[in-house]
Amino acid sequence: MDNIFFVNVSKTPNLKVMVQKLFSHNGDECPEFQSDEEAINHLEQLLNQIGPKPILLILDDVWPGSESLVEKFKFDIPSYKIVVTSRTAFPRFRFRYNLNPLNHEDAMKLFYHSASLQDGSSYIPEEDIEKIVRGCGGLPIALKVIGGSLSGQLPEVWHNTLTRWSDGHSILNLILRCLLVSKKSLEFSTDKIILKDYFLNLGSFPEDQKIPVTDLIDICTELHEPNKDDVHVIANLHELTTRNLASLEMTSKDASKVNNYYNEDFITQHDVLRDLAIHLCSREPITERERLIVDINGNNLPEWWMEQEQQLINARLLSISTDELFSSSWCNIQAPKVEALVLNFHTRKYTIPEFVEKMVKLKVIIVTNYGFFPAELSNFQLLNSLPNLKRIRLEKVSIPSLCSTPVPLRSLKKISLFMCNIGQAFGNSTVQASDSLSNLMEINIDYCNDLVELPAWLCEVLHLKKTQYHQLS
Repeated sequence: MDNIFFVNVSKTPNLKVMVQKLFSHNGDECPEFQSDEEAINHLEQLLNQIGPKPILLILDDVWPGSESLVEKFKFDIPSYKIVVTSRTAFPRFRFRYNLNPLNHEDAMKLFYHSASLQDGSSYIPEEDIEKIVRGCGGLPIALKVIGGSLSGQLPEVWHNTLTRWSDGHSILNLILRCLLVSKKSLEFSTDKIILKDYFLNLGSFPEDQKIPVTDLIDICTELHEPNKDDVHVIANLHELTTRNLASLEMTSKDASKVNNYYNEDFITQHDVLRDLAIHLCSREPITERERLIVDINGNNLPEWWMEQEQQLINARLLSISTDELFSSSWCNIQAPKVEALVLNFHTRKYTIPEFVEKMVKLKVIIVTNYGFFPAELSNFQLLNSLPNLKRIRLEKVSIPSLCSTPVPLRSLKKISLFMCNIGQAFGNSTVQASDSLSNLMEINIDYCNDLVELPAWLCEVLHLKKTQYHQLS
């Protein structure tokens, strides 16, 4: 129904972006709001224009402490209702409905399906299956993940799971206890242990967001499997989906016309599984983690960051996420071993941190703007100092400085631009591609609609093998 509006709230809600998504859902032009109050006023006008038809607004995944946010969506509009989904009940709301766990019969069906078991023909004793299903407490996410982790495993693995079982834990601890059975943390055979790296890398991206498959291709190829191709990465992501550790969303395509085009494909992950990935990444001290995932609210940098002037961060993958209140005022950080850098933000202007200049081992940089409008990206010239940078992916950013300050990226092999403003950057560019981009092999330009024509310097790139350009019609 056209009058059912759905928006995800999540742990760190951005009200202006939420309202912009509601406008987009209705097919209206999305205004740029200067404040939350302006956004709410425009939303009320939009809902009033719908007329006397019933309107349902679903606010999904509302966290404790966000009750006041829900109040802002209350309007005196006839036949207008709000449904809030949350992991906890909010006492101030009069009408509440608690979803019960699955009954035993339904839980058994879901587990059998998730574990790829056939009724009556399983080599796993029915009694063992019953015990595991009861231990999941009727929680669908636990049944799906645990079933997927045990699918195809030997009876000994099932028995080992049972011997380590205990009751009375939160859902995250429940899944943890089932997945941390083996010494390798996740129940992967030796030849599939690489899937653990894929799973942990997913924690580098914000919750409740679709993760572009190309991001995972760039990170996993350079960090873990440099001799593998894109198809191999896709196969591993499919296996994560089979194990219910993520969900791969592939767009339909004509294989005869499109060759290995994944720019419109995404992977999603349940919040609990993202928490699990972050938990597994955080077991070592800050300075010794292979993956360091940093979420910054406002300008409140973590204490360890403020204190680490003399400490070296040894992470190979560094992910930094900031919200709309962040002022781009960076403190120094020493992370010379970083090979993959993921920068996630919501502001209209974003500055690449100065400390990136010293990441001499950096191979992949992914810069993603999760706001609704393209953001101006500055300090792009810092990438000039990175001798090993091979892959750049920019999403929803504007790079006006590229034409005036050409950046020689002689090690760069792939650049991906998604929903970026690049017409000015490329239109008058004086880039000497044969020198500055001497090793570029692939360039992807998707939905960069201000680009009127492809830059002439593309013809000068000697090693270019693949150029993909897609634009909204």
